[in-house]
Amino acid sequence: MAKKPKFKRYNERQIWFYSKRAFWILFAWVLISNVLFFYEFFTLKSNGGLTSAFDFESSFTANMIVAVLAGLIGGIFTVNLMERWLRKHAFWKALLYITIAYITTAILISFIGMLYFKSDALGLPFYDPEVLQAVGYFFTTWLFLKNFILWLLIVIVTLIVLMVNDKYGPGVFPDYLMGRYFMPKNERRIFMFADIKDATTIAEELGEEKYFNFLKDFFRDIAPAIVQTRAEVYQYVGDEVVLSWKMKHGLKHGNALQCFYSMKRLIAYKSPKYIKKYGVAPVFKAGYHYGNVMVGEIGQIKRDIAFSGDVLNTTSRIQSLCNELGVEILASKEFGDLSYKLPKRVVKHPVGKEKLKGKAEEMELVTYTRNQA
Repeated sequence: MAKKPKFKRYNERQIWFYSKRAFWILFAWVLISNVLFFYEFFTLKSNGGLTSAFDFESSFTANMIVAVLAGLIGGIFTVNLMERWLRKHAFWKALLYITIAYITTAILISFIGMLYFKSDALGLPFYDPEVLQAVGYFFTTWLFLKNFILWLLIVIVTLIVLMVNDKYGPGVFPDYLMGRYFMPKNERRIFMFADIKDATTIAEELGEEKYFNFLKDFFRDIAPAIVQTRAEVYQYVGDEVVLSWKMKHGLKHGNALQCFYSMKRLIAYKSPKYIKKYGVAPVFKAGYHYGNVMVGEIGQIKRDIAFSGDVLNTTSRIQSLCNELGVEILASKEFGDLSYKLPKRVVKHPVGKEKLKGKAEEMELVTYTRNQA
């Protein structure tokens, strides 16, 4: 019996992605905590609200302990769990889990921070009954309630940013805030059209409800690959997903092509689950092209970012030739020449000129293969 190849749960790219996100959450939360600390300190000082008993060093250290613990737990553990709950569970259930997780984390972090502060202020070891009593009293004060609500808002805003990134891709939230696409503008972008092979046959075998769940699982399972390669989800159309990259993001580290191979890797890992649940595992193909598009916000009741340009039609036509040419990935030669940075072990192969449906002239195409390690 052939030995099943080993699968690393997290590759280097994934570890780097989650580490970077954890770092930025840690940095942002520590920065916010210190801004609030110094704002309150200087406000109280200018209004004569500080007594001689106030110890700046002890207060600042306690604040840093709380901020760093909150950033580490939030960035590495809590926020990732909360984000996953929001994706996997009904909203009310996810909200319940998030509330329990937040309350538990807030009490734990506040307890550790106040344990240090009271121990230092009283000059007693942290396990002394007087210190523990003082810490217990802190949880009944308005200061704890204020901090609890303040950090709840910080966590909610963080989750909103992550959810927007989940929906559209990294970097879109700042674009929304700045109104970047309020007025239509011309951009050069990379597009990838990917759809499931033999989708019609699978749909007929599974039936409507089971097939819908099949697609739902597929799009959920490939999401990490999309986020980690800085892709933006333009739209889901039936069994097809359309992804877009700003040029610098798509070309950097071969992100655009890496997205396809990361998706394959994730689905290969999940294949036994699909076989058990649906009797079939998804196999997909993809087409790539790049070019100029008009991009802007569209819609009144439901606002969205829309793209318009021939590059979309061309990419769709390129992808539709995958079955005919017997390949799983196909791209324009223009994209192949531009995308000089390839993922590890990926090799480009010329396909030659092909006639695209609806196009007067033939287009030179390339495909890619990945050598086994």
